[in-house]
Amino acid sequence: MNNQFTPDYAISPGEILEEELELRSMTQRELSEKTGLSLKHISQIINAKTSITPNTALLFERVLGMPARYWLNLEMLYQEALVRIADKEKLKSHAEWFQKFPNAILQKLGFTQKYTEVSDKVDNLLRFFGIGSPDDYEVVWREIGVQYRQNVRSRICPYSSSAWLRAGEIQAHKINCAPYSQDDFKQALEEIKQFTQETDPKIFVPKLVETCSKTGVAVVFVPCFPNTGISGATRWLSPDKAIIQLSLRYKTNDHLWFTFFHEAGHILLHGKKSLHLEYNKPSISIDEEAEANEFAQKQLIPRTVWRQIVEKKMFTEAHIRAIAKELGIAEGIIVGQLQHHGLIPYQALNHLKVRYTWE
Repeated sequence: MNNQFTPDYAISPGEILEEELELRSMTQRELSEKTGLSLKHISQIINAKTSITPNTALLFERVLGMPARYWLNLEMLYQEALVRIADKEKLKSHAEWFQKFPNAILQKLGFTQKYTEVSDKVDNLLRFFGIGSPDDYEVVWREIGVQYRQNVRSRICPYSSSAWLRAGEIQAHKINCAPYSQDDFKQALEEIKQFTQETDPKIFVPKLVETCSKTGVAVVFVPCFPNTGISGATRWLSPDKAIIQLSLRYKTNDHLWFTFFHEAGHILLHGKKSLHLEYNKPSISIDEEAEANEFAQKQLIPRTVWRQIVEKKMFTEAHIRAIAKELGIAEGIIVGQLQHHGLIPYQALNHLKVRYTWE
């Protein structure tokens, strides 16, 4: 939170200079004669019509006995104050832009602060995004806008989506990761499958984050924001660091783990320049999404096992428990896949799934 007091007025160095001359009973003409500066120049400094340069500051140091850095600092602070005052007025015109974002949840999660002044609200939101102005937002988050326009029927909000993604970036930057290694990440996925059997997020989440960080992948959890419908996302923060962001949108272990392995598929199969968002509607990158889905299913349930399940109609609770034990994965994952493929009703065997809640 920025607690620095920013007044809506600016004191010029000329005002201070005038006070110093009065304390010394020195006239502007005398200062002019002693510094070699014209009387007009001195008058312009006092009336804030010209700036104090390093050369002028050095002359004032010799004549008035006050360090040159003092005068230069006054000038710097004055110019900064002028810019801040003008910027504050400009930010007031962006109230409508500010209202487009999910500010309530951003404040609730501690990513932004609550302010009364419009200019402070806009300034705080810009700091959250790490951008200089609302115009810069449109440039930096252009890809979100493109996906929104191409998925317009899904009713996603590009502003909420970008805020959710930015929240994940902020968390990911706090995770120290080794340089990305494809081989290490592939090996880690085998270990992570075992984590699916753990029902307590307080246990498996730290293990998941740590394991992936050693391979160059930052895993972060951010609750689903309003009007986004996002289950997960994958992108690259740098050539050596990827991020998997999960929302726990459906709050069950089958969705959580399938989404994780789906995002892992994007990292291993697709380029480092694309942003992959998993919405509640089909993605614009249908081929890549299909590949990521296939990757996730094969990682969790090998093709030979899945074929056996389908051909022999191994859909009972006993079958599912036995197969899950053999594969070393959560029972709910198998239930979720059977439901997804229409092999059992969505109401069936949900007691084998584990539900999670955000704390």
